[in-house]
Amino acid sequence: MEKVNPGTSDYFSKTLDEISRNIAADFFLDDILKLIAFAAVKVTGVDICSLWLFHEPSDRVLRLAATQSIDRTCIKKPTLSINEGVVGHVAATKDLMAIRKLLEEPRFKEREMAVRLSLMSMLSIPMLTGQNEVVGVVNCYTREERDFTEADISLLKGVACQATSAFTKAEHMVRARLIKEELKTRKIIEQAKNIIMKKKGLSRDKAFHWIQEKSLETCNSMRKTAEAILIAEILQCEVK
Repeated sequence: MEKVNPGTSDYFSKTLDEISRNIAADFFLDDILKLIAFAAVKVTGVDICSLWLFHEPSDRVLRLAATQSIDRTCIKKPTLSINEGVVGHVAATKDLMAIRKLLEEPRFKEREMAVRLSLMSMLSIPMLTGQNEVVGVVNCYTREERDFTEADISLLKGVACQATSAFTKAEHMVRARLIKEELKTRKIIEQAKNIIMKKKGLSRDKAFHWIQEKSLETCNSMRKTAEAILIAEILQCEVK
C-alpha cells in the first residue's frame, strides 16, 4: 500500500482501500466495520470511535455495529430508536452534533459509560448516502474537553463519507452472495424434485411436499435434504 501520512483523509481512504482488498472479498462485514472505527481514530486523533447502523433503510432502530475500544458491556442500550439520544437525534435530523461538555448534554444516554471511560467531548456525524439516506451514525469521543474546529468537522465528515461507502459496498456484496446462494439452493431443490417425480410418480407440487416432509422428519434444511436425494441418485441408492 502506498505510504501516506496519518491524520489525513488520504490516509483514511488508503486504509479503507486496503481493508476492502483484504476483507470485503470474504464478506466479513463486522471486521470491516471494526477496522473503519480503528482507522477513524487514527486519522482524527480522537480517543474512541463507534458506529451505529440501520440494518435496513426502512428500519427505525439503530444498532451498535462496531466500536474500536468501548467494551460493549459498558453500553446499557445497544439499540436506539430514531430520535432517541444523541445518535437517534443525529440520524433523524441528518445533522451533526458537536458537544463540548458531554455530561451536560440532556440527549446523551450513556452517562455511566462516559464517567467510567472519562469521556468529556463528543462529535456525532450522520452517515449519508449519495441519495441523502441515513445508513448510520459515526460517534467520536475525546477524554479532554474539545471544541471541534471546522477542520475537525470537515475531516470527520470525510470519515463518515468513506465509512458509508465502505459499508454500502460490503453490504451489497453480502446481499449478492446471499442471492447467489439462494439461487443455488433453489436449483438443488428443483433437481431433487425432478428425481422424486420420476422415482415415485408424483406431481411437481407433491414432490416438493415430499421433500418438505422429509426435511421436517430428519430436522435438516430443505437444501440438505435435496442434496441427500442427489447423492442417493448418483450412488444409485433407493430414495426412501
